[in-house]
Amino acid sequence: MSADKPATITGRINAEALRLLEENPAGLQWSELNARLAEADPSWHPKTINGCVWKLVETFPDQVHKPAKGLFQLLKYR
Repeated sequence: MSADKPATITGRINAEALRLLEENPAGLQWSELNARLAEADPSWHPKTINGCVWKLVETFPDQVHKPAKGLFQLLKYR
């Protein structure tokens, strides 16, 4: 796989989540982010998507934060 497309499923989900947050400067609610990720690739298991979203802040503390309960936003749009 190329550098712009991660080899692992979680890597691809995380990359897509960051892309979606980039497109939505005000941030996305947990349920909306989950739904959009499920639409992006129906082959991704819902529990894998949920786990990736749940850990976004932990995985990318330098890029993602939660300004309110259930809301994910890129730090640069804080």
